[in-house]
Amino acid sequence: MDTVYIETSIVSHATAWPSPNPAVAVLQSQAKRWLAEEAPKYALVTSQFVIDEASLGDPDAAARRLTLLADIPLLLPDARVETIANQITSRSLMPPSARLDALHVASAAVGGVEYLLTQNCRHIANAHIMPGVYDLLEELGLPRLLICTPAEFLGDPTDAP
Repeated sequence: MDTVYIETSIVSHATAWPSPNPAVAVLQSQAKRWLAEEAPKYALVTSQFVIDEASLGDPDAAARRLTLLADIPLLLPDARVETIANQITSRSLMPPSARLDALHVASAAVGGVEYLLTQNCRHIANAHIMPGVYDLLEELGLPRLLICTPAEFLGDPTDAP
């Protein structure tokens, strides 16, 4: 069974109150649908970075996020994660301000997961960034990691079988 690393944006969108912003509402719907329809097909993992990030902000919202994460196993800490995240930022693949995003990528890569599921398209699932990240991970001899969004699993909702 393939393994999926659940990044913070997934749990944030899946547990947030419905947004009046149509674009955000679509992301919320996709995160919820992925968790309901696709998650049972995979082994899910996350990291302490996600737990820490999900704990921030409004206490009620944080409680909802942490409840969703409660049954998802954590990847074991590994010193290589910091080293890889440093390389991601030092090579300008992600800005230093996005260090937490680099830590998510490094955690998933070191954890040997097949997929990193995110809705963070600014620094993680970004077509300008991903080729350099993939090249770095290959250079470091890490297993193949596919960074993707729920939409890529769910397909076009207008496609009828």
